[in-house]
Amino acid sequence: MGKHFGNLMKTRHIVSYYLSPFEQKLYPSYSRKILNTWRRFTSSIFRVAPPLLVGYLVYSWGNEYNRKLKRKNPADYENDK
Repeated sequence: MGKHFGNLMKTRHIVSYYLSPFEQKLYPSYSRKILNTWRRFTSSIFRVAPPLLVGYLVYSWGNEYNRKLKRKNPADYENDK
């Protein structure tokens, strides 16, 4: 008499997969994930860090140079009263 709750509608050309919570691992291998993250970090740090470091040094040099150019020279105002 009627269909069960999970089979109320028939769909075609749509594939869906479900994973039962009982089939999942309770504690997946975190050590492997940590080691993989460390390996990926160390393999890419030498490609990413040098341009970032050079960019930071140029940026900080430019800011300091701009401050020095904007500063007034006290020798220009010695005779003003």
